[in-house]
Amino acid sequence: MKAWIPHPEGLRLLGEPPPGVTVELLADPDRLPSSPDGVRFWVPPFLSGPDAGAFLARLPDVEVVQLLSAGADAWVGRVPDGVTLCDARGVHDSPTAEWVVAAILSSLRGFAPLARAQARREWAYDEVAPTDELAGKRVLIVGAGSIGTAVRDRLAPFEVSFTLVARTPRPDQGVHGVDELPALLPGADVVVLLVPLTDQTRGLVDERFLAAMPDGALLVNAARGPVVSTPALLAELTSGRLRAAVDVTDPEPLPADHPLWELPNLLLTPHIGGSVRGLLPRAYRLVAEQLRRYAAGEELTNRVVDGY
Repeated sequence: MKAWIPHPEGLRLLGEPPPGVTVELLADPDRLPSSPDGVRFWVPPFLSGPDAGAFLARLPDVEVVQLLSAGADAWVGRVPDGVTLCDARGVHDSPTAEWVVAAILSSLRGFAPLARAQARREWAYDEVAPTDELAGKRVLIVGAGSIGTAVRDRLAPFEVSFTLVARTPRPDQGVHGVDELPALLPGADVVVLLVPLTDQTRGLVDERFLAAMPDGALLVNAARGPVVSTPALLAELTSGRLRAAVDVTDPEPLPADHPLWELPNLLLTPHIGGSVRGLLPRAYRLVAEQLRRYAAGEELTNRVVDGY
């Protein structure tokens, strides 16, 4: 049985494969390491595009697709029956949570305009002071999974209060349901989006969602671009009523002539929340465990099920 992986470092990070498993490097889909026959376990590249999904048709024996991303929206509905799709839930908790904390602090303390002033060699004290502070803020986390929990834990020392929201309410854990958002949004100073992109979450943050946020509130999108209506966000930011920090956009990449680039109350990064030096070691620890489970006939973790 063969397993194909996309990174040369993965061969070292995986260590000794299970008995009967041959691990091969597929760095270029146009240069196959061997016949695709017998490839039962495939790891696509991180943040794979549509071409990677189409590549599945070239793997007649594949039984497991193990993603390196926490989000599986690009793959749901495109994996053939009989093939198990697994995501990398847990791998990106730490870096994504760090990005959220950094984005919130940078936005509240005015780091973006200060960085622009530095490039102009201007002492911009009067431009930003006094800045806002995180202490005392009410933080609403929409998406109470492992990353949401990691964000809560990292923000806890900053003397903030939390409200967590998930698709399914968990009253025993203090987690509210999505249907409660209209009542919760007016009391939130910071709204953090960490939901997967699904039919239910696409366009979740629309005109009504944003209108329910109080004046001066900060929207932080570390989920997927289409979770937020770009025209609705653009309207609120242009008016100056809200602030935002986003690691994802719709469309993505954001075209150079898009008006979002010009807004002073927007902090924008190019989908780098999970892209850190420690990504591959964590990711391949998961791949190694999944490969071991698969070879042993055990249940795989992080299975992406219907209703993702």
